[in-house]
Formats: sequence, C-alpha cells, structure tokens
Amino acid sequence: MADRTTPRTITVLGITLQLAKGEHYAGLILNADGTPMHHLVLLPGDNDGASWAAQTAWAESLGGDLPTRPEQALLYANCKAQFKADWYWSNTQHAEDSDYAWSQGFYGGYQLSLNESAQLRARAVRRLPI
Repeated sequence: MADRTTPRTITVLGITLQLAKGEHYAGLILNADGTPMHHLVLLPGDNDGASWAAQTAWAESLGGDLPTRPEQALLYANCKAQFKADWYWSNTQHAEDSDYAWSQGFYGGYQLSLNESAQLRARAVRRLPI
C-alpha cells in the first residue's frame, strides 16, 4: 500500500497531477454544460470551529480556499472519510443575506446557510484548471 505521507502523481483524463503530502484528489468539477472545469484537491488539515471570516483567512493562509457548495457535495461523495461528522463552512455567502454563508454537514450530506458568526469547522482545497 502506498505511503500517504509522500508526494504522489496521479493521471486523470490524460493529465498528470502532483499531489503534495497529505493531499487527496476529490474529483472533477463540471461546467453547466457538463464539460470539465477543474480538478479539486483536498488539502491536509482540519481547522476547529471558527467564524466564516476566520476560516476563510485560515484556508488562504494554507494557499487554498474554502470549497464552493458544489465542491463540498463532491467532497462528501468522494472524500467523506477525511472529514469529522460535523458542519464545515463553504466559501459561498448567501445570495440574499450577506450575514449568512453556506455550510455542509458531513454526517448527513445536508447543506444550509448559517450566520457567519457561527463556529464551524473548515477544510481547504486547491483547484487545478483544465
């Protein structure tokens, strides 16, 4: 079995991707027309509960971003074991109320918007354009 602490290379759709130590390939995010938009890579590390702004800054400090809502759904489908059974912030504010942002439950798969002051967990991702 491969050692998950060493960098590894994977090939997806004919493209070779280098994953750093602790990273997990989550899959492809598609455009509305079904064509591939980007590869999604889950960065190592899980941040304890903090506000949406604090978690956004934490993800940026790692050179990543919080995942979008569609990316969180993909992470739930393909990398659920990498998350605690808890709520995680997305990078997406609610369209009708900027005091709220979207989150993903990693125990039941639900998404909902919560006040940005709520103390939720976070994971960072990086995107590799196609």
